[in-house]
Amino acid sequence: MQQALTLLNGLTPTQFMAEYWQKKPLLIRGALPGFKGILTPDELAGLACETEVPSRLIRFDPEHVHEGQGWQVTQGPFDEDDFSALPTRYWTLLVQGVNHILPDAQALLAHFNFIPTARLDDVMVSYAPTGGGVGPHIDSYDVFLLQGAGKRRWSISQQDDLRLIPDAPLRILSHFVSEQEWVLEPGDMLYLPPNVAHWGVAEDDDCMTYSIGFRAPAARELAVEFLDACRQEGLSDELYQDPELEPVSDAAAIDQAMVTRVSAMLQRLAWHPDELGPFLARYFTEPKAYVVFTPNRKLSLTKFTDQMRKSGVTLDLQTQMLHWQGQYFINGEVIEVTDLGGHLNALANQRQLSAPLFESENAKHLLPWLRDMYLLGYLHLNEI
Repeated sequence: MQQALTLLNGLTPTQFMAEYWQKKPLLIRGALPGFKGILTPDELAGLACETEVPSRLIRFDPEHVHEGQGWQVTQGPFDEDDFSALPTRYWTLLVQGVNHILPDAQALLAHFNFIPTARLDDVMVSYAPTGGGVGPHIDSYDVFLLQGAGKRRWSISQQDDLRLIPDAPLRILSHFVSEQEWVLEPGDMLYLPPNVAHWGVAEDDDCMTYSIGFRAPAARELAVEFLDACRQEGLSDELYQDPELEPVSDAAAIDQAMVTRVSAMLQRLAWHPDELGPFLARYFTEPKAYVVFTPNRKLSLTKFTDQMRKSGVTLDLQTQMLHWQGQYFINGEVIEVTDLGGHLNALANQRQLSAPLFESENAKHLLPWLRDMYLLGYLHLNEI
């Protein structure tokens, strides 16, 4: 509880959610005392050179910052020549999904476990020399901006004018009017609800900011995905039929009879609100497009069990695991075992199971499933 109070400026999680979550910004000085980051600039640049790591370089010309041609965005992966060619100011390196790569970044998320895991997007890390930033913009999701090394000046505005710079490669606001400003130092954090305009500018070199973002899927996206799931699970691939079709005088028209027939076909796609729970569990645990799991070396069930009872297991950093009314899901798949003794719940929430747990009778029935997940690379044996 004390850790949460520090993180939230003395507020309890209940108070924060009631007063600030999706309502108004909150500046938190010393949210994580002593925090200076988990990466050096060189280490972040190294990640940006990896093919499977999403990264971007954003450069701008300060003399043309309000013009579309004043901004330039380059997608990674990068190499040393890309970084050596950069100017001394006015650029930013963004690396996404760092929690899928570094255990320390995954550990950062434990500070926010008062928010449902399903809402979590990722940890993005940005580096900028003096003057660097991504310009004034809004996000459609909640974000905690945690300052690592260096200092960054944040300006925010709850303005209604959300017009964008025409033809810019980023969604940059064309008329940003700052209403509040703060300089964040290592360990400080700024919470912003959706659609609050903000602009962060590095105050010195080696400025690094850790953005903990929470996803907010659009209603249209959820509807499309859910209807597709319903189609796969319960709607036949019947063809449109009109055996009683009569000759028409206007062949180019969509007539009411066709609309009625199609409406009847769609109405056969029946679903119940309780079906949304399993759908959401699959949806929110589905790995992102860039995620690739590396299978572990083959072990017999006996050898796997022996090693696990000595070391325990930990979920892969890329693995997502959620549950709905006693049913568990991992990386978009339902888990076909029963949670006897709460072990799956512990694995979903703590992301690991210690070795002593496997001495209990309730845990033994999990062993074959755990081995299957190990072979897929969804979890790993801990080092002894």
